[in-house]
Amino acid sequence: MKLKVCGLTKLDQIQELISLKTYFLGFIFYEKSPRFVLNHLTFDEIKCIEHSGKIGVFVNENVEKIAEIAEKSCLNFVQLHGDENEKYVEILRNFLKPEIEIIKAIRIGNDVKSLQLTIYHYPFVDFFLFDTDSAAYGGTGKTFDWQILDDLEIPKPYFLSGGISLENVDQISNIKNQPFALDINSKFEIKPGVKDLEKIKKLYEKL
Repeated sequence: MKLKVCGLTKLDQIQELISLKTYFLGFIFYEKSPRFVLNHLTFDEIKCIEHSGKIGVFVNENVEKIAEIAEKSCLNFVQLHGDENEKYVEILRNFLKPEIEIIKAIRIGNDVKSLQLTIYHYPFVDFFLFDTDSAAYGGTGKTFDWQILDDLEIPKPYFLSGGISLENVDQISNIKNQPFALDINSKFEIKPGVKDLEKIKKLYEKL
């Protein structure tokens, strides 16, 4: 199973994750996040990271600005983690280079019917990311009921996010609708933006 490590801010840790063959590297371009990458790295530093899975995470950002940042940082993926609707995604698709893929985060509540309708409303995304519902746009370290995913028809590959840890990762095998990738963040940190690489290595052993 592929792994995305999100909220990266330190070049030495990024290089070590690349050596571990981490499939996706997540950089948060949301100023209100404690992991806001531009407080730590420049566009040129991000651009010079040689990796084919660089993901920029945005929350309700202007589409022109996303396209500009994607260009400056040489991003491979754009992740929308806010309240962006299907029209927004369609407009963004036209601003981005065709090779940049779009991930849309969906915050999971308990209403399966509503969730299913939401999923069908995004024909222009390449992947979904399912995260725990919160007002903070992610980073809560809390899980949702993963079994709800088995009640959904999911037409795109998806990332599983929200409180994944060494203690609960084994339970992911019980999901029938298996994720394309796991997205880890706060449960594998020493502090916001500083990853616990030993924990991440233990996760690789489990996977």
